[in-house]
Amino acid sequence: MSTAHFTITALIVLLLIASAVAMATKWVPVPYTVALVIVGLAISPFSFRPAVHISPDLIWLIFLPPLLFEASWNLKLDSLRANLIPILSLAFVGVGLSFGIIGLILHYAAGLGWSSSLLFGALISATDPVSVLALFKKLGAPLRLTIIVEAESLFNDGAAAVVFRILLGIVIGAATFNSKVPLAVSSVAWFLLATIGGVLVGALIGFAASALTGRFDDHLLEVTLTTISAYGTFIVADALYVSPVIAVVVVGIVIGNYGRRRKMSPNTQVAVDSFWEYAAFVANSLVFLLIGLEIPLALLLQHWLLILWAILAMTVARAMSVYGLFPIIHRFTERVAGRWQHIIFWGGLRGSLSIALALSLPATVPGRVELVAMTFGAVTFSLLLQGLTISPLMNRLRIERR
Repeated sequence: MSTAHFTITALIVLLLIASAVAMATKWVPVPYTVALVIVGLAISPFSFRPAVHISPDLIWLIFLPPLLFEASWNLKLDSLRANLIPILSLAFVGVGLSFGIIGLILHYAAGLGWSSSLLFGALISATDPVSVLALFKKLGAPLRLTIIVEAESLFNDGAAAVVFRILLGIVIGAATFNSKVPLAVSSVAWFLLATIGGVLVGALIGFAASALTGRFDDHLLEVTLTTISAYGTFIVADALYVSPVIAVVVVGIVIGNYGRRRKMSPNTQVAVDSFWEYAAFVANSLVFLLIGLEIPLALLLQHWLLILWAILAMTVARAMSVYGLFPIIHRFTERVAGRWQHIIFWGGLRGSLSIALALSLPATVPGRVELVAMTFGAVTFSLLLQGLTISPLMNRLRIERR
């Protein structure tokens, strides 16, 4: 059997499993994405499972662009603007607090070196939109709460990925910082360059693509153009060493608000909506199923103590970031209810992006095996425990449903 045929066969098998899980969750009160992870864990020991392995490129280049684009395409600019302060505070200041707190806990309590502690803090601080968006869509959370959690997770991913790349460059000696400038200043400069550059690349491509869609009315061409915009923006931003995650989020917001409303006919809007909804469904299904299939149980058992410290640090850092920032946020914007803050804290799930960043670590990085084990352990805890308890928590807190 050829490799290509085997890959196609494996893809079909994965889609069949995902479809069966999707149908089962219509009657079983378990979030679809969490159910996929559980099924992946259950069938991973058997020889009949598809021999497809998760890799950073698979998540980073194949799954992430459509997931980011679909989520940002559906973000309404008015809602985003109204909640901009809590969103940006949690996404950027929250990431800084989170990776610093995690680094401190792991270094002083777990005995990890500074490089390993801070690298793990950066990669696990990303509240993965693959997890959060799928879960909140299923649960039907209130609109403002959904906007804050969705938008924070999208921008949060970009911020965490930039911090991770800067730290990794410092650790492996690949960062070309000016020796006359303090390291902290250089790092902040690179962070701002990557972030602002990602915004500019996304905005330029978004407005260009929107203008182009206005020159014809063909839903197939316009679906194709949005696909090129999502993947092309990611590739261009990555090549320019700016944040590809933030660039795709921005291009999705621009096309979803400007291009869709002003340049697309109603029929085209329906076609593009349907296409990206399906693309996100397939990407979500495959990535969560692969996570379940690829969780290295033996490795987790071997490093169980470090994983416990990692989970503790991750949870404490998220709590301090959320509950510590909201008193300050409330001075500048409409108050977010305390019950909602509990959901924002516990709903900060970790998922595929953290795994992709961990697997992308070069073999020369000190403690790479431990970092990968800690990441898989923390993600497993997040998806299973947090994912399964979000709905009961919402019921207990009497969070109204849409």
